[in-house]
Amino acid sequence: MNQIFIIQPYFYNGSWVFDDAEAGLVREPFVSGIPEMIDKLVEGIPGASEGFRLLFSADPFPEYDIELTRLREEIGGYWYQAKDTNHEGWLCPAMFKYFDTPPEHIYAKVEGIGSFHTRTPSTTIPISKDEVDAFARELECGNIDVMQIMLQELQKRFL
Repeated sequence: MNQIFIIQPYFYNGSWVFDDAEAGLVREPFVSGIPEMIDKLVEGIPGASEGFRLLFSADPFPEYDIELTRLREEIGGYWYQAKDTNHEGWLCPAMFKYFDTPPEHIYAKVEGIGSFHTRTPSTTIPISKDEVDAFARELECGNIDVMQIMLQELQKRFL
């Protein structure tokens, strides 16, 4: 199991969100105090709203930016408090995609992505699981014409 996890949050429709295909998360929002913590952490990162790297772990690691301490459980998630500011934020049950149990502490670091960043919200086309399954069925049957129509419909969402 990884000791340090990496996600790439970005600002979408007024909220900080992130995607993690391996965890099955798409535009997973940060809520209830966490967006304000992110705002503070990314103040010095140009273009952070287009995306930044967030490294986090239950164990301290060199040059972490923030330490969160677990406070209490609520609605399947947990409230955490930032060590230096005493600001509180709620991490939803999506945290269990990364941790088996809610860690007592979470350590995090933010970094700019730089020129190697290729994912931006403007290049993401939302596709439901049903659409993916339908496309896979057509692929298995070799229905190229139907697949082309499906792709054209997806492209319309992007344009």
